[in-house]
Amino acid sequence: MWAAIGAGLMAAIDEIVFHQLLHWHHFYDRSTPEVSLVSDGALHAAELMVLVAGFFLHADMRRRGTLDAAHARAGAFLGLGGFQLWDGIIDHKVLRTHQIRYEVDIAPYDVAWNAGGAVLLVIGIVLLVRARGAAAARA
Repeated sequence: MWAAIGAGLMAAIDEIVFHQLLHWHHFYDRSTPEVSLVSDGALHAAELMVLVAGFFLHADMRRRGTLDAAHARAGAFLGLGGFQLWDGIIDHKVLRTHQIRYEVDIAPYDVAWNAGGAVLLVIGIVLLVRARGAAAARA
């Protein structure tokens, strides 16, 4: 549940900062400007649906008393890093739907993008291992 919230949050950051504020790229840059804008709208709609669903699940788990804050934090970081790495590797390099920037040396941007995602993912893994250890100690 919190992995979905983390992924939705990172998609929102990407959409708002890099698509709308900086105008560096769109979700799909391999067509007309109109198609690129529609693809941004579709990404934004999808990220909002994931965030709303994630927060409803969070509220339900909290109401039932089954929410574990340590696992939630780990899931959030796993979602943040997972989305960032998926976007950097699959969208940017494998599918080539868009690049981070155009008409510049892209290598430093790719390294920063993917390294940032990897750091977030490693933080999530460390938090998950600690959460599982704490849960096992309580049992």
